Amino acid sequence: MAAASPGAGTEAPPVKDDLASLRVVPARHYARWVAAAAVSVLVAQFAHGLITNPVWEWQVFRDYVLSETIVTAVGLTLQLTAYASVLGFLLGTVLAFMRLSRSPVLQTVAWSYIWIFRSIPMIVQLVFWFNLSALYERLGVGIPFGPVFWSIDSNSLIGTIGAALIGLSLHQAAYAAEIVRGGVLAVDHGQLEAAAALGIPRLRQIRRIVLPQAMRAILPTAGNEIIGLLKGTSVVYVMAIGELFYQVTVIYGRNGRVIPLLMVATAWYVVLTSLLSVAQYYVERRYARGANRTPPPTPLQRARRFVRTLRAAAARRNQPVVPLSLAGGRR
Repeated sequence: MAAASPGAGTEAPPVKDDLASLRVVPARHYARWVAAAAVSVLVAQFAHGLITNPVWEWQVFRDYVLSETIVTAVGLTLQLTAYASVLGFLLGTVLAFMRLSRSPVLQTVAWSYIWIFRSIPMIVQLVFWFNLSALYERLGVGIPFGPVFWSIDSNSLIGTIGAALIGLSLHQAAYAAEIVRGGVLAVDHGQLEAAAALGIPRLRQIRRIVLPQAMRAILPTAGNEIIGLLKGTSVVYVMAIGELFYQVTVIYGRNGRVIPLLMVATAWYVVLTSLLSVAQYYVERRYARGANRTPPPTPLQRARRFVRTLRAAAARRNQPVVPLSLAGGRR
């Protein structure tokens, strides 16, 4: 007869602590709470200073923020930004593909252009183009190194606005070229090889295959550059062009209200850059459809979902309570 092994026939001891009965204690982030409280106090103190400090002169701000002079200056600022952005990115795209070409001449010319225009400050370039007539009194068309058939006075051809557009566009093209080149290099080279094997022309490869995919990498940086260009148009005040910052300086030079007039310019720049940021968000979202099939909801969609949730909760709250016995349930 075999001896029973120790522990045979014994049952496992019951589990004393049920997981459902355990008390769940949330994590405490005391440092986070302290930091949030400190930031809230600083923000509240800054807002209180904005409201109560008489130096801000909010009445003067209200008088000028929507005045005809300021609104006209804002329109000119937007025109300079739009024209310089379009011309700069068109030229920058050409320069980017010149750098990506197999021609050493095109590569050298494009690299030299980008190097020179990124090395010289924008304000120096603007002053240079503004004084172009000092170098070339007349500009003409003719045979290179030969006779000139037609010429015109440079001041008549390139005015103050024209000089500002040339300077802003050429400066922007140097940065746009690197942005476009980086986006093109981000596209998988195997797709170009497959397109070439299918006999697709080179120009169609760039237009239908490369650029649509490169836009996902180009747009974030390009949006930042356009926003920077919008603020960079304030540099043309050295040419006495009536854009936003120049008009603000003229007004506070007359009435001496420096702080409220600077706040006028600040408010307009904040509004314009915010609108450009919103446009950039939706353009990026459109070009990201091929890579992200389920993009996150937009702020407007989130707001609509929140309103629907509140309405549904209110509807449930207003519904009458039906006893369980009348609803056919068990008592």
